[in-house]
Amino acid sequence: MPWTRVRLNAFGGPGELELETVPDLPQPGEGEVRVRVLVTSAAFTDVMIRKGKYPDVKDKPPFTLGYDLVGVVDANGPGATRFRPGDRVADLTTIGGYSEYLCLPEDRLTRVPEGVSDVDALGMILSAVTPWQMLTRVAKMTAGQSLLIHGAGGAVGTAMLQLARDAGIAAFGTDVAAKHDLIRSLGATPIDADAPEATLQKATGGGVDVVFDPLGGDSLSRSLHALKPGGMLVAFGFQNEVLGRGGSIPMDFVKLTLWDWLPNGHATAFYSIGAMRRKHPDWFRDDLTRLFAMLAAGRIDPVVAEVLPLTKVREAHERIEAGDVKGKLVLRVAER
Repeated sequence: MPWTRVRLNAFGGPGELELETVPDLPQPGEGEVRVRVLVTSAAFTDVMIRKGKYPDVKDKPPFTLGYDLVGVVDANGPGATRFRPGDRVADLTTIGGYSEYLCLPEDRLTRVPEGVSDVDALGMILSAVTPWQMLTRVAKMTAGQSLLIHGAGGAVGTAMLQLARDAGIAAFGTDVAAKHDLIRSLGATPIDADAPEATLQKATGGGVDVVFDPLGGDSLSRSLHALKPGGMLVAFGFQNEVLGRGGSIPMDFVKLTLWDWLPNGHATAFYSIGAMRRKHPDWFRDDLTRLFAMLAAGRIDPVVAEVLPLTKVREAHERIEAGDVKGKLVLRVAER
């Protein structure tokens, strides 16, 4: 039976993404299930991987992008007994999600509860686990504290603002003016995307307890200076370097390490969802299960910009790279 996936032919621009027809279905191996993918994401992490700038991916093209997915179990391999065909599951795949079918180890999968949509469930995997783990497992924030996140109107940012509101944490978010109303609607205070250190200090009333920075480069310094004494800077991306706006991934790591050593009263950390999952595999499933429960209870409502068919994967990547997407951009692979 022929099926479709997106092949990345070479590191580079969206034009390197190409739909490919594969003649035969993949067969699950020992302990694996075959998943029929329903939805996957177009995220900035996918852009980084497409450009060959994502440290956690060592694969060389050709391969298939796709950092997360929600799908339906289609077939069981030998010894795979946790799920039955028809069960809806989720996974953080890192690569491979831009595909109609994918074989995955069953012990990596998390069951998706009934009563939530495919699209909303997808919004919990990369875009909500990331801020949840940064809030609770890295910064260990509590009610009454304050935070600042750059890129607050994107998929991770909008999830972070909702989680902060739910936890009683005051939130500030930088982004372009077109996203300020969205940021306000999520209970946070918007700040201009390029606001300098002095503006951040004034807008936050003298600084915040934690800054979450996905930009890297020069942004790290202004984030450090937006902290209260004893505050923490959590970096979780390198958007400036990836988009050619300055910065260096190796130098960003050096700066974060040096600042953490210096007696400046601040702590720094770098968060990677993939590294966290490798180190603490049970945390990922526990956190995703908790977020699914919060979703079902109405405590978090993913902001979805649009759902596009997989055939528009190039357009999706162009829009993500342009930075004008409000919330999450979803690729629909198949219907249930």
